[in-house]
Amino acid sequence: MTEFVNWLYRVGVYGFALAALAGGLVWLSRPDSDGRRWAKKANNNYYGYWLVAVAFIAQFISVGSQNYMIGSFTRPMTEELDWSRSEFVLARSIGQFIMAFTGFFIGGYVDRHGGARLMRGGAFVLAGSTFMCGYVNELWQWWVLNGLVVTAGAAMIGNLVVNVTLSKWFVEKRGRVASFAAMGVSYAGVALTPLSATLVDAVGWRMAWHVLAVGVLAVIFPLSFAMRRAPEDFGLHPDGKSREQIAAGGGRAAAADFARSFTRQQALRTRSFYLIVFGFGFGALSIGVMLVQTVPFMEDAGYSRKVGAGMILLTSVPSLLSKPVWGWLIDFASAQRLSLIGFTINAISLVVIVFAVRNHADLAVVVGFFMLGLGWGGLIPLQEVVWASYFGRRHLGSVRSAGLPFALIIGASSPFLTSFYFDRVGNYDGAFFIVAALAVVAIVLVSLAKQPTRAEEQPAEVAAVV
Repeated sequence: MTEFVNWLYRVGVYGFALAALAGGLVWLSRPDSDGRRWAKKANNNYYGYWLVAVAFIAQFISVGSQNYMIGSFTRPMTEELDWSRSEFVLARSIGQFIMAFTGFFIGGYVDRHGGARLMRGGAFVLAGSTFMCGYVNELWQWWVLNGLVVTAGAAMIGNLVVNVTLSKWFVEKRGRVASFAAMGVSYAGVALTPLSATLVDAVGWRMAWHVLAVGVLAVIFPLSFAMRRAPEDFGLHPDGKSREQIAAGGGRAAAADFARSFTRQQALRTRSFYLIVFGFGFGALSIGVMLVQTVPFMEDAGYSRKVGAGMILLTSVPSLLSKPVWGWLIDFASAQRLSLIGFTINAISLVVIVFAVRNHADLAVVVGFFMLGLGWGGLIPLQEVVWASYFGRRHLGSVRSAGLPFALIIGASSPFLTSFYFDRVGNYDGAFFIVAALAVVAIVLVSLAKQPTRAEEQPAEVAAVV
Protein backbone atom coordinates (compact mmCIF):
# COMPACT_ATOMS: atom_id res chain seq x y z
CA MET A 1 0.00 0.00 0.00
CA THR A 2 2.91 2.36 0.69
CA GLU A 3 4.02 2.57 -2.96
CA PHE A 4 0.43 3.17 -4.06
CA VAL A 5 0.04 6.00 -1.54
CA ASN A 6 3.38 7.55 -2.60
CA TRP A 7 2.16 7.62 -6.19
CA LEU A 8 -1.08 9.30 -5.13
CA TYR A 9 0.93 11.85 -3.17
CA ARG A 10 2.98 12.83 -6.21
CA VAL A 11 -0.29 13.50 -8.03
CA GLY A 12 -1.68 15.55 -5.16
CA VAL A 13 1.29 17.71 -4.21
CA TYR A 14 1.53 19.11 -7.73
CA GLY A 15 -2.24 19.48 -7.95
CA PHE A 16 -2.34 22.62 -5.86
CA ALA A 17 0.10 24.37 -8.17
CA LEU A 18 -2.03 23.37 -11.15
CA ALA A 19 -5.14 24.84 -9.49
CA ALA A 20 -3.30 28.11 -8.84
CA LEU A 21 -2.18 28.20 -12.48
CA ALA A 22 -5.73 27.48 -13.66
CA GLY A 23 -7.08 30.31 -11.51
CA GLY A 24 -4.63 32.74 -13.03
CA LEU A 25 -5.45 31.63 -16.56
CA VAL A 26 -9.18 32.03 -16.00
CA TRP A 27 -8.65 35.56 -14.72
CA LEU A 28 -6.20 36.60 -17.45
CA SER A 29 -8.35 35.25 -20.26
CA ARG A 30 -11.77 36.26 -18.89
CA PRO A 31 -14.16 37.90 -21.37
CA ASP A 32 -15.05 41.59 -21.47
CA SER A 33 -16.71 43.04 -18.38
CA ASP A 34 -20.27 43.19 -19.68
CA GLY A 35 -20.30 39.93 -21.68
CA ARG A 36 -22.60 41.33 -24.38
CA ARG A 37 -20.33 40.48 -27.28
CA TRP A 38 -20.48 36.83 -26.20
CA ALA A 39 -24.22 36.75 -26.86
CA LYS A 40 -23.44 36.96 -30.58
CA LYS A 41 -20.96 34.11 -30.59
CA ALA A 42 -21.27 30.36 -30.60
CA ASN A 43 -22.73 28.50 -27.66
CA ASN A 44 -19.28 27.20 -26.68
CA ASN A 45 -18.26 30.77 -25.80
CA TYR A 46 -21.17 31.32 -23.45
CA TYR A 47 -19.97 33.22 -20.39
CA GLY A 48 -21.57 30.67 -18.08
CA TYR A 49 -18.83 28.18 -18.93
CA TRP A 50 -16.24 30.53 -17.48
CA LEU A 51 -18.28 30.54 -14.29
CA VAL A 52 -18.11 26.74 -14.16
CA ALA A 53 -14.30 27.05 -14.05
CA VAL A 54 -14.55 29.71 -11.35
CA ALA A 55 -16.91 27.51 -9.32
CA PHE A 56 -14.57 24.51 -9.66
CA ILE A 57 -11.60 26.39 -8.20
CA ALA A 58 -13.63 28.29 -5.58
CA GLN A 59 -15.07 25.06 -4.16
CA PHE A 60 -11.62 23.47 -4.29
CA ILE A 61 -10.33 26.17 -1.94
CA SER A 62 -13.43 26.68 0.19
CA VAL A 63 -14.16 23.06 1.10
CA GLY A 64 -10.48 22.12 1.13
CA SER A 65 -9.58 24.81 3.65
CA GLN A 66 -12.33 23.72 6.01
CA ASN A 67 -12.28 19.94 5.74
CA TYR A 68 -9.61 18.34 3.57
CA MET A 69 -6.61 19.98 5.25
CA ILE A 70 -7.57 19.62 8.89
CA GLY A 71 -7.05 15.87 9.29
CA SER A 72 -3.29 16.17 8.80
CA PHE A 73 -3.12 18.69 11.67
CA THR A 74 -5.14 16.66 14.19
CA ARG A 75 -2.46 14.61 15.93
CA PRO A 76 0.44 17.10 15.79
CA MET A 77 -1.67 19.96 17.17
CA THR A 78 -3.52 17.96 19.84
CA GLU A 79 -0.31 16.30 21.05
CA GLU A 80 1.74 19.50 21.20
CA LEU A 81 -1.03 21.66 22.71
CA ASP A 82 -2.48 18.91 24.94
CA TRP A 83 -6.02 19.04 23.59
CA SER A 84 -8.50 16.20 23.26
CA ARG A 85 -9.71 15.36 19.78
CA SER A 86 -13.24 16.44 20.58
CA GLU A 87 -11.88 19.84 21.68
CA PHE A 88 -9.90 20.12 18.45
CA VAL A 89 -12.79 19.07 16.19
CA LEU A 90 -15.23 21.34 18.03
CA ALA A 91 -13.81 24.13 15.86
CA ARG A 92 -15.42 22.52 12.82
CA SER A 93 -18.73 22.12 14.64
CA ILE A 94 -18.61 25.80 15.54
CA GLY A 95 -17.81 26.43 11.90
CA GLN A 96 -20.96 24.67 10.75
CA PHE A 97 -23.10 26.92 12.95
CA ILE A 98 -21.27 29.97 11.58
CA MET A 99 -21.84 28.70 8.05
CA ALA A 100 -25.58 28.45 8.75
CA PHE A 101 -25.70 32.01 10.10
CA THR A 102 -23.62 33.65 7.37
CA GLY A 103 -25.26 31.58 4.64
CA PHE A 104 -28.68 32.94 5.58
CA PHE A 105 -27.52 36.40 4.46
CA ILE A 106 -25.18 35.32 1.68
CA GLY A 107 -27.91 33.59 -0.35
CA GLY A 108 -30.10 36.69 -0.58
CA TYR A 109 -27.11 38.89 -1.35
CA VAL A 110 -26.08 36.66 -4.27
CA ASP A 111 -29.64 36.79 -5.62
CA ARG A 112 -29.52 40.60 -5.65
CA HIS A 113 -25.88 41.53 -6.31
CA GLY A 114 -23.93 38.45 -7.38
CA GLY A 115 -20.86 36.98 -5.73
CA ALA A 116 -17.88 39.02 -6.99
CA ARG A 117 -17.48 41.35 -4.01
CA LEU A 118 -18.21 38.56 -1.56
CA MET A 119 -15.46 36.40 -3.05
CA ARG A 120 -12.99 39.29 -3.02
CA GLY A 121 -13.54 39.94 0.67
CA GLY A 122 -13.69 36.24 1.46
CA ALA A 123 -10.26 35.69 -0.09
CA PHE A 124 -8.65 38.01 2.45
CA VAL A 125 -10.72 36.75 5.40
CA LEU A 126 -9.95 33.10 4.64
CA ALA A 127 -6.26 33.62 3.87
CA GLY A 128 -5.69 35.84 6.91
CA SER A 129 -7.37 33.48 9.37
CA THR A 130 -5.59 30.46 7.88
CA PHE A 131 -2.27 32.24 8.29
CA MET A 132 -3.05 33.10 11.93
CA CYS A 133 -3.82 29.44 12.72
CA GLY A 134 -0.05 28.96 12.70
CA TYR A 135 0.22 31.15 15.82
CA VAL A 136 -2.40 29.33 17.90
CA ASN A 137 -1.43 28.43 21.48
CA GLU A 138 -4.75 28.43 23.31
CA LEU A 139 -7.86 26.42 22.58
CA TRP A 140 -10.12 29.48 22.40
CA GLN A 141 -7.84 30.96 19.74
CA TRP A 142 -8.28 27.83 17.62
CA TRP A 143 -12.05 27.91 18.04
CA VAL A 144 -12.24 31.58 17.02
CA LEU A 145 -9.83 31.36 14.10
CA ASN A 146 -10.64 27.99 12.55
CA GLY A 147 -14.18 27.69 13.79
CA LEU A 148 -15.44 31.21 13.21
CA VAL A 149 -13.22 33.26 10.89
CA VAL A 150 -12.00 30.51 8.52
CA THR A 151 -15.59 29.34 8.06
CA ALA A 152 -16.92 32.85 7.43
CA GLY A 153 -14.25 33.42 4.77
CA ALA A 154 -14.94 30.06 3.16
CA ALA A 155 -18.68 30.78 3.09
CA MET A 156 -18.01 34.02 1.19
CA ILE A 157 -16.28 32.14 -1.66
CA GLY A 158 -17.84 28.70 -1.50
CA ASN A 159 -20.67 26.38 -2.44
CA LEU A 160 -23.68 28.61 -1.84
CA VAL A 161 -22.19 31.54 -3.76
CA VAL A 162 -21.05 29.66 -6.85
CA ASN A 163 -23.78 27.01 -7.07
CA VAL A 164 -26.60 29.53 -6.79
CA THR A 165 -24.87 31.51 -9.54
CA LEU A 166 -24.56 28.47 -11.79
CA SER A 167 -28.23 27.60 -11.29
CA LYS A 168 -29.12 31.03 -12.66
CA TRP A 169 -26.90 30.59 -15.73
CA PHE A 170 -27.96 27.01 -16.54
CA VAL A 171 -31.28 25.15 -16.51
CA GLU A 172 -31.25 22.41 -19.16
CA LYS A 173 -27.58 21.62 -18.48
CA ARG A 174 -27.78 22.19 -14.74
CA GLY A 175 -26.83 18.64 -13.75
CA ARG A 176 -23.73 18.54 -15.93
CA VAL A 177 -22.36 21.95 -14.98
CA ALA A 178 -23.07 21.43 -11.27
CA SER A 179 -21.18 18.13 -11.48
CA PHE A 180 -18.18 19.60 -13.27
CA ALA A 181 -18.02 22.49 -10.79
CA ALA A 182 -18.34 20.08 -7.84
CA MET A 183 -15.28 18.24 -9.12
CA GLY A 184 -13.38 21.04 -7.38
CA VAL A 185 -14.54 19.67 -4.03
CA SER A 186 -13.11 16.25 -4.83
CA TYR A 187 -9.97 17.76 -6.31
CA ALA A 188 -9.29 19.31 -2.91
CA GLY A 189 -8.86 15.78 -1.62
CA VAL A 190 -6.53 14.98 -4.50
CA ALA A 191 -4.37 18.06 -3.99
CA LEU A 192 -4.85 19.63 -0.54
CA THR A 193 -4.92 16.54 1.67
CA PRO A 194 -1.52 15.19 0.56
CA LEU A 195 -0.10 18.71 0.30
CA SER A 196 -1.05 19.56 3.88
CA ALA A 197 0.27 16.22 5.17
CA THR A 198 3.53 16.73 3.27
CA LEU A 199 3.92 20.28 4.61
CA VAL A 200 3.23 19.21 8.20
CA ASP A 201 5.88 16.50 7.96
CA ALA A 202 8.39 18.77 6.18
CA VAL A 203 8.12 22.14 7.96
CA GLY A 204 5.88 21.54 10.98
CA TRP A 205 2.22 22.36 11.49
CA ARG A 206 2.72 26.06 12.19
CA MET A 207 4.62 26.86 9.01
CA ALA A 208 2.25 24.61 7.05
CA TRP A 209 -0.66 26.90 7.93
CA HIS A 210 1.33 29.92 6.67
CA VAL A 211 2.17 28.31 3.34
CA LEU A 212 -1.40 27.21 2.72
CA ALA A 213 -2.71 30.71 3.50
CA VAL A 214 -0.52 32.30 0.85
CA GLY A 215 -1.79 29.80 -1.69
CA VAL A 216 -5.43 30.55 -0.81
CA LEU A 217 -5.02 34.27 -1.47
CA ALA A 218 -3.03 33.74 -4.67
CA VAL A 219 -5.78 31.56 -6.14
CA ILE A 220 -9.05 33.18 -5.05
CA PHE A 221 -8.45 36.95 -5.21
CA PRO A 222 -7.81 37.18 -8.98
CA LEU A 223 -10.56 34.65 -9.64
CA SER A 224 -13.22 36.83 -7.98
CA PHE A 225 -13.06 39.35 -10.82
CA ALA A 226 -14.62 36.83 -13.22
CA MET A 227 -17.88 36.41 -11.24
CA ARG A 228 -21.22 37.57 -12.74
CA ARG A 229 -24.72 37.48 -11.20
CA ALA A 230 -27.13 36.29 -13.92
CA PRO A 231 -27.21 36.04 -17.72
CA GLU A 232 -30.15 38.43 -18.05
CA ASP A 233 -27.97 41.23 -16.66
CA PHE A 234 -25.91 41.13 -19.86
CA GLY A 235 -28.53 40.42 -22.49
CA LEU A 236 -27.83 36.68 -22.39
CA HIS A 237 -30.11 33.71 -21.81
CA PRO A 238 -29.67 30.59 -19.63
CA ASP A 239 -27.79 27.68 -21.21
CA GLY A 240 -26.32 30.01 -23.86
CA LYS A 241 -29.49 30.15 -25.92
CA SER A 242 -29.43 32.73 -28.73
CA ARG A 243 -32.32 35.11 -29.38
CA GLU A 244 -33.21 33.07 -32.43
CA GLN A 245 -33.38 29.91 -30.34
CA ILE A 246 -35.51 31.67 -27.74
CA ALA A 247 -37.86 32.95 -30.46
CA ALA A 248 -38.19 29.40 -31.76
CA GLY A 249 -39.22 28.17 -28.31
CA GLY A 250 -35.81 26.88 -27.23
CA GLY A 251 -35.91 28.57 -23.84
CA ARG A 252 -39.12 27.07 -22.53
CA ALA A 253 -37.43 25.08 -19.76
CA ALA A 254 -35.67 28.18 -18.41
CA ALA A 255 -38.85 30.27 -18.65
CA ALA A 256 -40.88 27.63 -16.83
CA ASP A 257 -38.19 27.27 -14.18
CA PHE A 258 -38.21 31.02 -13.58
CA ALA A 259 -42.00 31.30 -13.55
CA ARG A 260 -42.58 28.55 -10.99
CA SER A 261 -39.88 29.83 -8.62
CA PHE A 262 -40.75 29.85 -4.92
CA THR A 263 -39.91 32.68 -2.57
CA ARG A 264 -38.28 31.84 0.73
CA GLN A 265 -41.59 32.18 2.59
CA GLN A 266 -43.43 29.97 0.07
CA ALA A 267 -40.75 27.27 0.20
CA LEU A 268 -40.81 27.19 3.99
CA ARG A 269 -44.50 26.31 3.88
CA THR A 270 -43.93 23.14 1.83
CA ARG A 271 -43.37 19.67 3.25
CA SER A 272 -40.78 18.86 0.59
CA PHE A 273 -38.51 21.67 1.81
CA TYR A 274 -37.95 19.95 5.15
CA LEU A 275 -37.72 16.45 3.71
CA ILE A 276 -34.95 17.60 1.35
CA VAL A 277 -33.14 19.52 4.08
CA PHE A 278 -33.06 16.65 6.55
CA GLY A 279 -32.65 13.97 3.89
CA PHE A 280 -29.52 15.49 2.39
CA GLY A 281 -28.38 16.56 5.85
CA PHE A 282 -28.35 12.94 7.06
CA GLY A 283 -27.19 11.53 3.73
CA ALA A 284 -24.13 13.77 3.51
CA LEU A 285 -22.96 13.30 7.11
CA SER A 286 -20.25 10.90 6.01
CA ILE A 287 -18.45 13.68 4.13
CA GLY A 288 -17.87 15.90 7.16
CA VAL A 289 -17.13 12.97 9.46
CA MET A 290 -14.70 11.11 7.22
CA LEU A 291 -12.80 14.17 5.98
CA VAL A 292 -12.00 15.14 9.56
CA GLN A 293 -11.64 11.69 11.13
CA THR A 294 -10.07 9.43 8.50
CA VAL A 295 -6.43 10.35 9.20
CA PRO A 296 -6.63 9.84 13.00
CA PHE A 297 -8.87 6.77 12.46
CA MET A 298 -6.21 5.16 10.27
CA GLU A 299 -3.37 6.22 12.56
CA ASP A 300 -5.11 4.64 15.56
CA ALA A 301 -5.35 1.38 13.61
CA GLY A 302 -1.56 1.34 13.08
CA TYR A 303 -1.35 3.01 9.67
CA SER A 304 0.84 6.07 9.09
CA ARG A 305 -0.42 9.63 8.71
CA LYS A 306 0.63 9.45 5.08
CA VAL A 307 -1.50 6.36 4.46
CA GLY A 308 -4.46 7.97 6.27
CA ALA A 309 -4.23 11.08 4.11
CA GLY A 310 -3.77 8.79 1.13
CA MET A 311 -7.17 7.23 1.82
CA ILE A 312 -8.79 10.66 1.62
CA LEU A 313 -6.93 11.13 -1.63
CA LEU A 314 -8.10 7.71 -2.81
CA THR A 315 -11.71 8.61 -1.98
CA SER A 316 -11.37 11.90 -3.83
CA VAL A 317 -10.26 10.31 -7.11
CA PRO A 318 -13.47 8.34 -7.85
CA SER A 319 -15.49 11.21 -6.42
CA LEU A 320 -13.76 13.52 -8.89
CA LEU A 321 -13.96 11.25 -11.92
CA SER A 322 -17.53 10.04 -11.34
CA LYS A 323 -19.03 13.53 -11.17
CA PRO A 324 -19.40 13.97 -14.97
CA VAL A 325 -21.18 10.60 -15.06
CA TRP A 326 -23.51 11.66 -12.25
CA GLY A 327 -24.09 14.98 -14.06
CA TRP A 328 -25.03 13.26 -17.30
CA LEU A 329 -27.41 10.93 -15.42
CA ILE A 330 -28.99 13.85 -13.55
CA ASP A 331 -29.93 15.62 -16.78
CA PHE A 332 -31.64 12.50 -18.16
CA ALA A 333 -33.02 10.80 -15.04
CA SER A 334 -34.65 11.70 -11.74
CA ALA A 335 -32.21 13.45 -9.39
CA GLN A 336 -34.37 12.33 -6.50
CA ARG A 337 -34.01 8.63 -7.36
CA LEU A 338 -30.31 8.98 -8.10
CA SER A 339 -29.87 10.48 -4.62
CA LEU A 340 -31.17 7.27 -3.08
CA ILE A 341 -28.47 5.33 -4.93
CA GLY A 342 -25.79 7.67 -3.62
CA PHE A 343 -26.98 7.32 -0.03
CA THR A 344 -27.01 3.52 -0.34
CA ILE A 345 -23.41 3.45 -1.62
CA ASN A 346 -22.33 5.64 1.29
CA ALA A 347 -23.94 3.42 3.91
CA ILE A 348 -22.44 0.20 2.52
CA SER A 349 -18.96 1.65 2.07
CA LEU A 350 -18.77 2.91 5.68
CA VAL A 351 -19.51 -0.57 7.00
CA VAL A 352 -16.86 -2.06 4.69
CA ILE A 353 -14.27 0.51 5.83
CA VAL A 354 -14.80 -0.18 9.54
CA PHE A 355 -14.42 -3.94 9.23
CA ALA A 356 -11.55 -3.73 6.75
CA VAL A 357 -9.47 -1.28 8.81
CA ARG A 358 -10.15 -3.21 12.00
CA ASN A 359 -8.77 -6.40 10.38
CA HIS A 360 -5.99 -4.70 8.36
CA ALA A 361 -7.47 -6.11 5.14
CA ASP A 362 -5.65 -3.65 2.88
CA LEU A 363 -7.42 -4.56 -0.34
CA ALA A 364 -10.82 -4.22 1.32
CA VAL A 365 -9.72 -0.87 2.82
CA VAL A 366 -8.93 0.40 -0.67
CA VAL A 367 -12.25 -0.93 -2.03
CA GLY A 368 -14.21 0.65 0.83
CA PHE A 369 -12.73 4.12 0.37
CA PHE A 370 -13.07 3.84 -3.41
CA MET A 371 -16.78 3.01 -3.02
CA LEU A 372 -17.22 5.91 -0.62
CA GLY A 373 -15.79 8.22 -3.27
CA LEU A 374 -18.28 6.95 -5.85
CA GLY A 375 -21.13 7.76 -3.46
CA TRP A 376 -19.74 11.20 -2.65
CA GLY A 377 -19.39 11.98 -6.35
CA GLY A 378 -23.10 12.52 -6.80
CA LEU A 379 -24.14 14.13 -3.52
CA ILE A 380 -23.28 17.77 -4.24
CA PRO A 381 -24.62 18.01 -7.81
CA LEU A 382 -27.68 15.94 -6.88
CA GLN A 383 -28.51 18.24 -3.99
CA GLU A 384 -28.05 21.39 -6.07
CA VAL A 385 -30.24 20.09 -8.89
CA VAL A 386 -32.97 18.87 -6.53
CA TRP A 387 -33.16 22.28 -4.86
CA ALA A 388 -33.18 24.19 -8.16
CA SER A 389 -35.67 21.90 -9.90
CA TYR A 390 -38.06 21.86 -6.93
CA PHE A 391 -38.01 25.59 -6.11
CA GLY A 392 -36.80 27.40 -9.26
CA ARG A 393 -33.88 29.74 -9.86
CA ARG A 394 -35.31 33.21 -9.29
CA HIS A 395 -35.04 33.18 -5.48
CA LEU A 396 -32.80 30.13 -5.17
CA GLY A 397 -30.18 31.83 -3.01
CA SER A 398 -32.78 32.84 -0.44
CA VAL A 399 -34.43 29.41 -0.47
CA ARG A 400 -31.14 27.52 -0.17
CA SER A 401 -29.93 29.76 2.64
CA ALA A 402 -33.18 29.16 4.55
CA GLY A 403 -32.34 25.46 4.59
CA LEU A 404 -28.78 25.93 5.79
CA PRO A 405 -29.54 26.36 9.51
CA PHE A 406 -31.36 23.01 9.56
CA ALA A 407 -28.82 21.08 7.48
CA LEU A 408 -25.72 22.56 9.04
CA ILE A 409 -26.91 22.06 12.60
CA ILE A 410 -27.10 18.36 11.71
CA GLY A 411 -23.67 18.47 10.12
CA ALA A 412 -22.18 20.64 12.86
CA SER A 413 -22.73 18.10 15.58
CA SER A 414 -21.43 15.05 13.70
CA PRO A 415 -17.62 15.66 13.75
CA PHE A 416 -17.75 16.71 17.41
CA LEU A 417 -19.98 13.81 18.47
CA THR A 418 -17.74 11.39 16.58
CA SER A 419 -14.68 12.71 18.42
CA PHE A 420 -16.61 12.70 21.71
CA TYR A 421 -17.49 9.06 21.06
CA PHE A 422 -13.78 8.33 20.49
CA ASP A 423 -12.76 10.10 23.71
CA ARG A 424 -15.22 7.96 25.68
CA VAL A 425 -14.97 4.60 23.89
CA GLY A 426 -11.48 4.66 22.38
CA ASN A 427 -12.43 3.95 18.75
CA TYR A 428 -14.60 5.33 15.95
CA ASP A 429 -16.37 2.12 14.90
CA GLY A 430 -19.76 2.67 16.54
CA ALA A 431 -19.90 6.30 15.44
CA PHE A 432 -19.26 5.33 11.82
CA PHE A 433 -22.03 2.71 12.00
CA ILE A 434 -24.46 5.39 13.23
CA VAL A 435 -23.52 7.62 10.28
CA ALA A 436 -24.21 4.68 7.95
CA ALA A 437 -27.62 4.14 9.59
CA LEU A 438 -28.52 7.81 9.12
CA ALA A 439 -27.76 7.46 5.40
CA VAL A 440 -30.50 4.80 5.34
CA VAL A 441 -32.86 7.26 7.07
CA ALA A 442 -31.99 9.77 4.33
CA ILE A 443 -33.19 7.28 1.71
CA VAL A 444 -36.63 7.25 3.32
CA LEU A 445 -36.87 11.03 3.72
CA VAL A 446 -35.83 11.98 0.19
CA SER A 447 -38.04 9.28 -1.35
CA LEU A 448 -41.04 10.98 0.33
CA ALA A 449 -40.24 14.44 -1.09
CA LYS A 450 -42.63 15.30 -3.93
CA GLN A 451 -42.43 18.16 -6.42
CA PRO A 452 -44.14 21.08 -4.62
CA THR A 453 -46.87 23.10 -6.32
CA ARG A 454 -47.88 26.71 -5.81
CA ALA A 455 -51.39 27.96 -5.33
CA GLU A 456 -50.75 31.19 -7.22
CA GLU A 457 -48.79 32.05 -10.35
CA GLN A 458 -45.81 34.37 -10.56
CA PRO A 459 -46.55 37.90 -11.83
CA ALA A 460 -46.80 38.08 -15.59
CA GLU A 461 -43.76 40.38 -15.78
CA VAL A 462 -41.38 37.46 -15.21
CA ALA A 463 -41.91 36.27 -18.76
CA ALA A 464 -40.47 39.55 -20.02
CA VAL A 465 -37.42 39.15 -17.81
CA VAL A 466 -36.67 35.70 -19.21
